[in-house]
Amino acid sequence: MYRGRIEKDFNTWVSKGMLDPAAAKAMLAEYDARETVFSAGRVLLVLAAILLSAAILLLVAANWEAIPRLLRVAGIVGLIWVFYLAGAACLGRGFKAMGAALLVLATMTFGGAIALVGQMYHLSGDATDALLVWFAAACVAAITFRSAALAVLCGFLAWAVFGELVVDNDASFEGNGYIYLVPLLIVVVIALVRYTNAGIARHLAYLLALAWLGWFYIELPEVWVAGLLFGAGLVAFLVASLPLSPLYRFARDAGAAPAFYSFALAVMGLAALHTEVDGLGQEIAIGATTLAVALGGIAIAGRLNGAVRFLGYAVFAAETLYLASETLGSILGTSGFFLIAGVVVALIAWLVIRLEKRLSSKTTVEGSAA
Repeated sequence: MYRGRIEKDFNTWVSKGMLDPAAAKAMLAEYDARETVFSAGRVLLVLAAILLSAAILLLVAANWEAIPRLLRVAGIVGLIWVFYLAGAACLGRGFKAMGAALLVLATMTFGGAIALVGQMYHLSGDATDALLVWFAAACVAAITFRSAALAVLCGFLAWAVFGELVVDNDASFEGNGYIYLVPLLIVVVIALVRYTNAGIARHLAYLLALAWLGWFYIELPEVWVAGLLFGAGLVAFLVASLPLSPLYRFARDAGAAPAFYSFALAVMGLAALHTEVDGLGQEIAIGATTLAVALGGIAIAGRLNGAVRFLGYAVFAAETLYLASETLGSILGTSGFFLIAGVVVALIAWLVIRLEKRLSSKTTVEGSAA
């Protein structure tokens, strides 16, 4: 999508004489040469590696009893080393797609080996322990080879750990303490994203953060928890979106994800507050706040962040319909809601206009000084 958009922009600028055709062609070639650009061939190679690893492990498992125990362990370890060494050799020769596929194949085989060896020697522990060991090994491999593909695999493994804890282990505050390791897994995945430049894994980490916080609220459905989610999301969104923020440049380097997911967290907190409030007055107050946040998000980050813009539109439309349905039985209540919403929107518009003027004047002064 982004590739097509910049190519269209380049063609427009070339037709208007604003950009040299050779420069446009060179910039597109440089973009296509980046490792992070989507390639169907690379994706198919990784999928082939996953299927091959599954085939190998199923073949071994099918003939498990017929293979001597020592030979089983040596064979599994040998396969892992062969795949890792072959991947390193391909990377050294410049075959990056094949190298990434072999690294994924080696790491998948390692995960299967954990399960097979644990079954063979009747090792104690559950699936969560195995997944954590697998995650740690994948992280080491991702750091060693600086592999974006392995960073993505680490993101999926972090999700697997969370799913295992929530679904099969019935994680709770009094239950398995591993559930509190999930934020650490998220931090590790984000660090790997920055180290390996694996853009897609960033979304896996942020979505996992939202899922974990959602689980936290489900386990402790209190007003203060919902308010904390809303406040934390709003503060994080402002820090990531306002140019005056000291972390603004850092957040922009990470792309549109920090602003969008922090905005989504604020929306999630508001949705939780909706379930906690009681009474028409409180409903209107939370509704007006939701509308103000939606419009404020659009005004602050919507111009540069399409995801925030569309989420803001969706929240505004959904909240309007919800509040209209809740207050439909009282004409006075409905009119009061729209009166409050209109005042809040007017105040938000005034604040946004003032902010835009201030930022515009600051930009102009900085440009003149330069």
